[in-house]
Amino acid sequence: MRVLSKIVEWAGRAMAAIVLATAALALFAPETCLWIRLEWVNRLLAVVMFGMGLALKPGDFAPVFRRPRDVLTGCAAQFLLMPFFAFCLSKAFGLDPALTAGVVLVGACPGGTSSNVITYLSRGDTALSVGMTAVNTLLAPLLTPAIAYLLLRATVNVDVASMFLSIVTVVIAPIALGFAANRLFGNATRRAAKVLPLVSVAAICMIVASVVSHNSAKILSTGAVVFAVVVLHNLLGYAAGFGLGKLLRLPPPKTKALSVEIGMQNSGLATALAASAFPTLAMATVPGAIFSVWHNISGAILASVYRRWNGKNPGAGTPSAPSA
Repeated sequence: MRVLSKIVEWAGRAMAAIVLATAALALFAPETCLWIRLEWVNRLLAVVMFGMGLALKPGDFAPVFRRPRDVLTGCAAQFLLMPFFAFCLSKAFGLDPALTAGVVLVGACPGGTSSNVITYLSRGDTALSVGMTAVNTLLAPLLTPAIAYLLLRATVNVDVASMFLSIVTVVIAPIALGFAANRLFGNATRRAAKVLPLVSVAAICMIVASVVSHNSAKILSTGAVVFAVVVLHNLLGYAAGFGLGKLLRLPPPKTKALSVEIGMQNSGLATALAASAFPTLAMATVPGAIFSVWHNISGAILASVYRRWNGKNPGAGTPSAPSA
């Protein structure tokens, strides 16, 4: 058990490097990962979301009631600013409709539990981060399809109903099942939670490997432009969250949580939605795959910077399993 604990701890620390290595392998030697079928992406993401549900506790929603303004501010910024940045960057860089759809989907998705981990490592307000992630995820079935339709309807056909059902099936249902299992079988799930980071990292790597390997030629042909858009989108999110925190005169731990939560998206969900909602637009899955790699790298760097800022204010709670 001690060896397994060390492996899990190592996987959590080295997540960015592992995902990056997986993406590089899938990109430059795609034949090694083609066995991971694209149809598996939804199932893999559901596994990660089930793990998130296992890690959730009723207390995670406490910030929503104790500090509704902070949570609602973060949620509003997430669903307003990130899609806006995504759409503007897509137009500024002249992306084609498929890539634009993928970038906008990344922007319209809620944050993943990776943001909770990075907030914790940043010594930010982890409880606030978990609260925002939980609320954003619950709002996603309505807001993500609506935002995608408003921004993309002029260029691509957006199947709002299909997108709604995909989010409910892949995100809400697994989280609800995990939450229920945690309430009914608490002792067993607490033991299972110890290996959740390892399961999440494995699932994320398989998602990235599948999408990148099946689109390696297209990524190599347009990779530089899409990578630039993804990086700028992520950095704009971090900066917007930081600026919003300073504007509202929030203490450093809350400002860190806002910055990380707004900047980091559930790119695994974006990739899954792109594959199901835009089956004829293969390139729509590419931005989510690149974001899955990049935001884990940028998040680790940001955490090392934020830890040096007011380091005597550690975040509350323990981070849940990493997610896409």
